[in-house]
Formats: sequence, structure tokens, C-alpha cells
Amino acid sequence: MPISQDEGEYRNDRPGVFFSQGSTGRYTPRAILIDLEPRVINSIRNKTNDSLFDPKNCYVSSEGGGAANRWAEGYMNAVHNKEEVLDMINRQLDGCDNCEGFQLLHSVAGGTGSGFGSFLLEELSDNFPKKLVQTYSVFGASEVVVQPYNTVLTLKRLIEQTDANIIVDNQSLMSIASKSLQLLSPSFKDANKLISTVMSAATNTLRFPGYSYNNLTSILSTLVPTPDLHFLVPSYTPFLPDDLSRAVAKKIRSSTAYDVILEVLDKKLRMCSNSTNAGTNISVFDIILGQRNTIASQAESIQRALMKAKDRINFAPWSSSAIHVAFGSKPGVDAGKSSVQEDSMSGLMLANSTSVVPLLVKIANQYDQLMRRSAFLNKYVNSDYDTEIGDIMAEFSDSREVLQEQMDEYSRSETIEYIQESGDEDIEENAKDDSTANNKIPSESEKQAPITNDPDTSNVSNHSNTEDANENVADETGQGEKEDVDMQ
Repeated sequence: MPISQDEGEYRNDRPGVFFSQGSTGRYTPRAILIDLEPRVINSIRNKTNDSLFDPKNCYVSSEGGGAANRWAEGYMNAVHNKEEVLDMINRQLDGCDNCEGFQLLHSVAGGTGSGFGSFLLEELSDNFPKKLVQTYSVFGASEVVVQPYNTVLTLKRLIEQTDANIIVDNQSLMSIASKSLQLLSPSFKDANKLISTVMSAATNTLRFPGYSYNNLTSILSTLVPTPDLHFLVPSYTPFLPDDLSRAVAKKIRSSTAYDVILEVLDKKLRMCSNSTNAGTNISVFDIILGQRNTIASQAESIQRALMKAKDRINFAPWSSSAIHVAFGSKPGVDAGKSSVQEDSMSGLMLANSTSVVPLLVKIANQYDQLMRRSAFLNKYVNSDYDTEIGDIMAEFSDSREVLQEQMDEYSRSETIEYIQESGDEDIEENAKDDSTANNKIPSESEKQAPITNDPDTSNVSNHSNTEDANENVADETGQGEKEDVDMQ
């Protein structure tokens, strides 16, 4: 049915997934902003988009002192203010026709993102067990001395309380920003640009739906064949500076779908772990973005690229060797931007891969070094913490054990015996080679088909507002942290 106010005009997007529309027609993000010190959220309110976010969906600690980079401090604050935050979540749910799940944007290094984020994951899992929980989790680059403690405690919740985690780390983000955006000294703002670009691409087929992968369930079921393996590593190409001049743009060749499918395999574009080990892939999902008529005209070259890419990817012996592909619409580009950005294809690859293991091993080693010396434990051993959290040292021990089990699980997944050890019938079904599945190139008729209102599918936002709604995600130590919970 038409959803445009102009009679007979169809929209090709679904703003309702990430935005709610008021009686005046104004869109407000279905997002809750959380921080334990006011600086970041106040800066968002003071920008030109200060009217974008509903003030009732912003939580700032009344003490305003932050979490002092301690997981326990952030967790304790969440415990004490549980009802206020849950009321915000329930109020957002009341405005949803059909909530499919939650997305949590957080850092795992500082106190708020790790501690408050951990508590939120527990509450979402307990209160909404049938809803999907997916995170965008930012791993720091050793900016905080107690970061290994915070990260291990948070990883336990990511492993046990979520359905999927898109993992990025600051070291990889800074390296990519330096090379792709041609910056000598990338800032956290530049890192946030990369993250928001990935998020925009990852949600494209939800916001501009086609005939497949138009809800979160279909995407995650493709990427996560077993609940024990749900860490996803993103790669994206091409990143282009916003201020790319038209003179420079003329010297840059527009990327084709063929280029994108092969370029996202470059290990240097992975946003997690600087390891040169390509890892073993359990599942691979590509989202190719461009004008639909351009995608349709490149159907033959896309199939050639997929065949080449399949030969270059090391798949687990028990998994499907398919590269699942979704084709998304590229939103309109501002008139002031270069034609390269408008005409060029771009793409995101999400890989459920053992390439995440080097990052986990590094975290585990850093944690073990601190724990052997009992370094900085006085910041966590506190009678108040024990009252609310229980034995904090037992929590440390249990979290480290869960992390070790996760690393071992990924190591076992590289062998043919994994499918027999797990005894999971769903894995066996997914292990069938369906390399041509879901790789259909949109036909001319599909390109023009209007989007109808599906009562069983959530609705979604436009491209520019998605990036605005997800600023300040990277871990900027000493500059405040922000939690962002999206309802989908």
C-alpha cells in the first residue's frame, strides 16, 4: 500500500523500523541513549539535530561522574536504576507493532559500555527471551589499564546473552581510516564514521527491502548456524572521504559489483584483529549496494566474482561453502558530493570466522598477566559490589572460563569432527552446499515493484538519519561513553 502522503506515490524505504512517526509527521529514532556522565549526550543535544532524539529516551546518571572505567561501577549503576531504564525500553516497545529484536551499540573497554551494557544484555535476555539481541561491540586498543578485566567480564555476557555480535576493534579502525580516508592521524570521529557506514550497510536490506533478507531473523539465521558461534567480523569497501573533490573523483575508477565482491576479501579491510591469518569461515554474507538497474546489468560479472571468491575463501569442512548475497539499494547522494560516490558500487561482508580468535587470545593473555599480579583488583573488590553482584572474584573466574570455552569452540569448528561432536541437526542442514542460494540478481520487474505493508515485518529508517543516530560509538577513553539501544 502507498505510504507516501502524495496520492499514488510509493516509497522504497520503510522508516518505521528504526524511527517512529508522530502526529505531526516528525520522525524520532527508536533509540535509547545511556551514559553515566553527561558530556556526550549533551553534545548530541546541542548539535543542529538536537530535536532528533526524544529527551525522554536519554538516561544520564544523576551523579554525573561516570563509571571510572570500571565494569563493576557501571553494572552497579544499572542495578540501582533498573526500573527507570526498563521503563524507557517498555515505552518504546509500546510504540512497536511487531518488535523483532534489539541492537546494542557499546564499547567493551570502559565502565559504562561494559558494565551497564552487561546488565542490559542480561535484562533483555531475561525479560524478552523470544526477541533477538544483536550488538555492535567496540574493542579498545589498550587505552584503559583495566580494560582486560572489563572486556572479559563483558565477553561472558556477549557469549551467553546474545544472538549475534558484530565485532570491531579500534586498532583496525584506525588503520583502515588512515589508509582508506588518507588521514595521517585518524580521530575517534573518523572511526565512528567507519562504524556508522558498516551499520548503514548491514541494515540496508531492512530499510530498503527486497524479496530476501528483509528482516533481522533471515540475516542472522544465514550467519549463525549454531548458537555457540555468533561473532561476526565486518569488512567494507570502498571508504571514500566526504570531502572528495570532483577533480580528484575523476581520477578514481568507480567500483563495480565484481570489484566489491573480491575486494572485501582483503584481510586489511577486516575491522577486527590485525592478524594476517585469514581464518576459517563458517558462513559469509555479502551485501552489495548500488542502483538497482546497475546491479541488474552486472549479473554475469557478479556470478563470475562469486565463483572466484568462493575459491579464495577457506570454509570449515562441515559448513556450507556458499557466499550468501543480498542486493541493497544505494540511497540518494547529496548534490554536492562527487559522482564517484553516486555511481560507484559498495559492499559489506559479514563473516562468521575464526579470524576473531586472535583478538580473543590477546584479551585473554592481557587478562591473565594482570590477574597473576593481582593488579588493580582493589578497584573491583568492594563490599558494595559483593552485595549486588556476588563474589566479584568468582565472577572473574567464571568469565575467564567462558571466554576459554568460546576460543576452544571456534578452534574445534575448524575440524570435520565438529559437526559430529555438536550433534546439531540444524548444522547438518546448513552444511549442505547451496552456493547458488539467495544470489538472485534483481530483475527489471523486481526493481520497480512497490513495497507493501507487511504486518509481520518491522519497518525502517532512511540512510542519513541512520548515521546520525549512531554517532559516538567508538571507545573514546576519557571522553565519555554512550550506550545506544535500538528497537527493531
